[in-house]
Amino acid sequence: MTAVTDEDHTDHSDHSGHSDHTADRGCGGGGRGGEGVNDAPAGDTPAAEKGRTEGRTDRTDPVAEAVGAWDDGLIARRVNEGPAGEQAAPVKTVRAAGAPAPAPPVYDGPLRSRLDALRELVGLSRTRLDNRTLAEAGQVLDEAAARRKLSGQHTVVALAGATGSGKSQLFNVLAGVPISETGVRRPTTAAPIACSWSDGAASLIDRLGIPGRLRRRPAQNAEAEAQLRGLVLIDLPDHDSAAVQHRQQVDRILKLVDAVVWVVDPEKYADAMLHERYLRPLAGHAEVMFVVLNQVDRLPGEAADLVLDDLRRLLDDDGIALGEYGEPGATVLAMSALTGDGVGELRELLGQFVRERRAAGRRVSADVDGTAARLRPVYVTGQRTGLSEEARDEFADRLADAVGATAAGEAAERAWLRNAGRACGTPWLRLWRWCQDSADPVTGRFPARTQADEEATARQRVEQAVRTVSERASAGLPAPWAQAVREAAVRGSQGLPEALDELAARAGLPPGRPPRPGWWPVAVLAQAAMTLLQIVGGLWLVGQIAGVMDPNLGVPVLLMVAGIVGGPLVEWSCRMAARGPARRYGQDAERRLRDAAAGCGRARVLDPLAAELLRYREVREQYGKVVGVGVR
Repeated sequence: MTAVTDEDHTDHSDHSGHSDHTADRGCGGGGRGGEGVNDAPAGDTPAAEKGRTEGRTDRTDPVAEAVGAWDDGLIARRVNEGPAGEQAAPVKTVRAAGAPAPAPPVYDGPLRSRLDALRELVGLSRTRLDNRTLAEAGQVLDEAAARRKLSGQHTVVALAGATGSGKSQLFNVLAGVPISETGVRRPTTAAPIACSWSDGAASLIDRLGIPGRLRRRPAQNAEAEAQLRGLVLIDLPDHDSAAVQHRQQVDRILKLVDAVVWVVDPEKYADAMLHERYLRPLAGHAEVMFVVLNQVDRLPGEAADLVLDDLRRLLDDDGIALGEYGEPGATVLAMSALTGDGVGELRELLGQFVRERRAAGRRVSADVDGTAARLRPVYVTGQRTGLSEEARDEFADRLADAVGATAAGEAAERAWLRNAGRACGTPWLRLWRWCQDSADPVTGRFPARTQADEEATARQRVEQAVRTVSERASAGLPAPWAQAVREAAVRGSQGLPEALDELAARAGLPPGRPPRPGWWPVAVLAQAAMTLLQIVGGLWLVGQIAGVMDPNLGVPVLLMVAGIVGGPLVEWSCRMAARGPARRYGQDAERRLRDAAAGCGRARVLDPLAAELLRYREVREQYGKVVGVGVR
């Protein structure tokens, strides 16, 4: 009686002769040479059959035990190839109970600081730069945050190349199983295919938009799996495919992977499309880039070395740093996926690269570098910026001229001298001036500028002052910030002439007469004494003429001469003494008007300009943090 379980039928229904992986599945009997091995010996009891079944169930796969259970829901292709190249069916497995979630990637301190600075830079610039200018920076921040939330134990590496470069063949060689289709039909790879060497990469592959039907596992090989543990390899469509959707997928995924292996062949390694569209723009990503010259088996003799040297020259012309002599940069090597020459070296380099677990941070850092370089024209010009004290003083002087501060000071000085002359002059001179003042009274204030032509001239002076200071403030600034400075000046200049006129009226001389110094009463008494001498001498002479007093011309004449000469002398002395106080009074009046005009100009124009310049200085400091160096 032959006892065969349902599992045995499932395992052997498609094979008449059993390969090595049949034994791995735990089938009873060690058949060889096409003999049937599923039949139990005659006379087996049910107990014996049960024992064989339990023995088969308890067996464990040592390779699977070393690798661990798959937990990412991929369509896992655990493959053992027999002598005839047969493959086992895909096996779907799940995460072991209680297994910890993969840890996210750790960005080092400098990179975190640069990302924070870039985020602050974008926030400060939103009101000054358009969304298109900041779109790339925002995308870099979003992708960096998204990558940080995902597994840091895995490194996503894309295989990219042109049609016929052999990248899919290399993909299959690294995986140890024909996963990606190869052939002479072009294009062969129509959609990206993912192969993961360990668990926990599902979210990373989800981020790439690769569906579950295009996710695979490498061949079951404990040594290879240990060497490449953490690698997620993506086979991309051809970047020069005739199908537009293929090129779009390549461009999209290249922005999301941690690193890329460019596979070139001896015929297309110098292709302009490869260098101009991909390698040259990605020159800053050299530390997460491999360049593999495939199909060197087609080159005779030393031709492979010559082609490899020429490839290095082209990469150097593209600005890609080469990782030679211990320097960081792109790794360049020659190999043949067909013969296997150099595959071991590439596998070893990839394994070391994945074990470092720094690719995600390096990729983000390179993205930040590229974004900062492209944003440099809108943040840095290399010229000195700011508003100098000389420019501020010139602006204040122009406003003072517009309100007539100098003329106001001169008018105040003349008014002070005029009042001094009134107070200290002779009575006869004051009487004459009083007659003049009765026709044209003087209040001590400078005349108001009410004429239309004077107002137009003052307005033009104000507008010219604003234009000049805005040009000085925006000099050396990048175009967006210079425009913001000029707009702030224009907004502040609205209503400035009217405000200056009002200030000129308020800040002018106070109504009435100017203040008098302490020596004025003494001068007034002296002038009164001189007048009194003239009166006494005159009355004395009149009395003598009328015969009321005895004739004596000497004394009254002397008194009159003393009064007549002393009065003008006192007036002249007072005028000399009044020059200093009058000048100070005029200067005070001019300074008050200048300060008022400067304060108005500062509040309406200079302060908004200073705010814009301060914002730009903060933005430039943040940009310096993003770049990682000080920016002048």
